[in-house]
Amino acid sequence: MKQIELKYGCNPNQKPARVFVENGDLPITVVNGRPGYINLLDALNGWQLVKELKEATGLPAATSFKHVSPAGAAVGTPLSDTLKEIYFVDPAIELTPLASAYARARGADRMSSFGDFIALSDVCDTATAKLIAKEVSDGIIAPGYDNEALEILKSKKKGAYCIIQIDPSYVPPATETKQVFGVTFEQGHNFIKLDESTLANVVTEAKNFTDEQKRDLIISQIVLKYTQSNSVCYVKDGQAIGIGAGQQSRIHCTRLAGDKADKWWLRQSPKVRSLKFVAGIKRADRDNAIDVYTGEEYEDVLAEGKWQQIFAEKPTVFTREEKREWLSKNTDVALGSDAFFPFGDNIERAHKSGVTVIAQPGGSVRDDNVIETCNKYGIAMAFTGIRLFHH
Repeated sequence: MKQIELKYGCNPNQKPARVFVENGDLPITVVNGRPGYINLLDALNGWQLVKELKEATGLPAATSFKHVSPAGAAVGTPLSDTLKEIYFVDPAIELTPLASAYARARGADRMSSFGDFIALSDVCDTATAKLIAKEVSDGIIAPGYDNEALEILKSKKKGAYCIIQIDPSYVPPATETKQVFGVTFEQGHNFIKLDESTLANVVTEAKNFTDEQKRDLIISQIVLKYTQSNSVCYVKDGQAIGIGAGQQSRIHCTRLAGDKADKWWLRQSPKVRSLKFVAGIKRADRDNAIDVYTGEEYEDVLAEGKWQQIFAEKPTVFTREEKREWLSKNTDVALGSDAFFPFGDNIERAHKSGVTVIAQPGGSVRDDNVIETCNKYGIAMAFTGIRLFHH
């Protein structure tokens, strides 16, 4: 197949729309449903991300994409009981490494992942499909599906769930083009390989990375390679816990991703885990309530007449002091940036979210200030020399 006709482009008024290749056949097959323009942008970017994560770590990988940036990404490391709980993993499902990767990718930022497009590095197995079945999602791309998994996925969205299979051996042309306002842009495909060699130039007083920290820094870089710039990524235990995408200011990006990482950690606190919700509340409503409760607008869910619609018992306020004390327990977080940090304020913000290791390109006229700030907190930082802008 050389082309797929689409319902419309980015918006309903943008017709006609299609995807096609000028030479050879498309590397994808639509197994079920009908993909949209943005679905396929998410699918093809997400596939590249998980493919590279698998190659770099040797572990199955998954990502949850929304609007051409990952909301979450992870490799298949085991989940703690706490993570299983806050990710709403059905105890009856025996998690495979691929299912663990998906649970982590989907659970990191549940608000952003609502209605996501999923990419898996490996053949989708039954355990992973069972997890996906319970979440609101637009579609999935994977190199294959086992029979039971395929039947489970086909039942989503009243049979309209988008299922795409990709040829895992496909390699894109060396040159890629796109049009903007009738003008054609051309560049070389970004084939750069991100591995431990990118972490060789450590510029801080703290010099050593553990194997786990190296893995997490590599994950952060690969995630950034497929995230709309400016972007930064916080990673812990093999999964992205906070991704900031598309911000014009680097510090705003660092704050956005750090706030998401903090929310992820706050959800694991005893105070949040002990919340008692009304029977039958939907997952999305529960996720939204937790997001608001842990933020500064908590009165929106605790006000009289409102909390009764959400909680079986009215929670007490999660005070700033309580949150600060719990957040102080989050440590050994890795941070990657797609371009240099221009000022030390980014490091100050990263430190508040438990960052202990950093990988960034370097090259700012204020590198000395950034390094000095890292040294103040004992943070080890590598200059990769590699910019990872993606647009």
